[in-house]
Order: sequence, then structure tokens, then C-alpha cells
Amino acid sequence: MTARLVIVGGGRMGEALLGGLLDAGWAGAAELAVAEPVAARRDELAARFAGVTVAAEPVRADGAVIAVKPGDVPAACRAVAAAGVARVLSVAAGVPLATLEAELGHRPVVRAMPNTPALVGAGAAAIAAGAGAGEDDLAWAEGVLAAVGTVVRVPEHQLDAVTGLSGSGPAYVMLVVEALIEGGVLAGLHRDVATALTVQTLLGSARLLTETGQPPEALRAGVTSPGGTTAAGLRALEAAGVRAAFIEAVAAATERSRQLGAG
Repeated sequence: MTARLVIVGGGRMGEALLGGLLDAGWAGAAELAVAEPVAARRDELAARFAGVTVAAEPVRADGAVIAVKPGDVPAACRAVAAAGVARVLSVAAGVPLATLEAELGHRPVVRAMPNTPALVGAGAAAIAAGAGAGEDDLAWAEGVLAAVGTVVRVPEHQLDAVTGLSGSGPAYVMLVVEALIEGGVLAGLHRDVATALTVQTLLGSARLLTETGQPPEALRAGVTSPGGTTAAGLRALEAAGVRAAFIEAVAAATERSRQLGAG
């Protein structure tokens, strides 16, 4: 029997994709497979995902997701090719399409850059098509990744910028959360209270952006009264160069992604 999809790599991202695909009804458990070399991890996956084929090596499938560490990608690609998989989506960080295509032969390949919120079904991913990938292949890759979040299309040369923005972005956001909590504690709040308020403020602000469709500058202006508390806080942030620091963070992470890809 040919599986509909085999996920090569049973780590956190592979597990998140598998769970998302099942929850979204993208495929039934009997249509999915996971290739994971570590026996103990295979046992964990088999226990959690009843009916899914869990094996040490890739099985024959219509498509495969490469979700292994960058150093393991060449071997994973060769195993996928040997199994007769028709097309491939790679979520391996920093591995260019040229490398993937060299190992996979003439199969259509799509490269993606997801981020860690995919683990809770709220990821942001960008995909880029290889030389042999057509519209049908891109739509297929979008369908897989849409099970765990939002997907956009970009040319491959923009994936470094995607890495610097959304790939590394969750770490920037967590740093902001940490700082806001510390600010609340300094202002006299108990840490658990400051944490609860900060997390809900972050969640609520994200919902305002997505559900109202208003740009961030409009929403910011809506809460900033002339001469008020928010204006005072924003003045302090601008004086400290916070806006410029975030821009520089994205630029630095983008450049580092380019360096790693070239290396």
C-alpha cells in the first residue's frame, strides 16, 4: 500500500505536522506514515497516533515531508528517493533547494520555513518552489502546512528574510513578554498577576490585528490618548531605540541565515 504522506523525522515539528493533519482531516491515520530512526521515539509516536504507520525508514508514499536536522537531510533525501516518493516538502532549516534537488533527482521539491508556534497549530510558514515544482505541488505543500498555521509563497532568496522575521520572531516576542512581566513586577504587581496580564494582552492584541483588519499603527493610535499614560510609555520606548532594535534584530538574523546557507 502507498501512503498518502510520509513524514521523515519524528521530532517536535514532525509530530506537530502529524497531529495537525489528523485534526484537520487532511488524511486518515491509515494514510499517514512517520519515519523515525530512534526506537524509543517510534514507540511514543505509535502510542499517541493509533493507526499511523511508524517505521525506521521512509515508506513508499505520494509525498514526503523532510523534517530532520540539516546535517541529516542528505541521507533522508536518499532514503525518500529509494522509497519511491513522488514529491517532497522540506522544512529543514537552511538547506537550499539546490541541495535537496541534487539528492532527490527529478522529483518536485518545495522548501519551507515554518516556526515554532506550529506546535500549537498557530504557525507562520513561507514556501518556495524548486525548479521542477509546479502550481499543483505548491498547492499540495500549502495544504500540508495549513494544517498547523498560515502559509505564504515567496521566492527562495527571500527565505532568509522569512527566517529573520517569523522564524526567529517567536524568540523576539518572548523577550518582550519577559520584559513586560519584569516591568509589571517593578511597578508593584505580583509576578503571577503580571504574567497573566501580559500573556492576555499579547493574545488580545494579536486578535485585534487579525479580526479587525486594521493596521498596527491605527490600533496603536486608538489606545494612545494625547498626554496620557500610553503616550508616556511609547515615548520611553522610542527614546530607548526599541523600534530600531527590532529592525536590526530581523536584519541580523537574516544575514546569519544567509551565512549558514552559504556555509
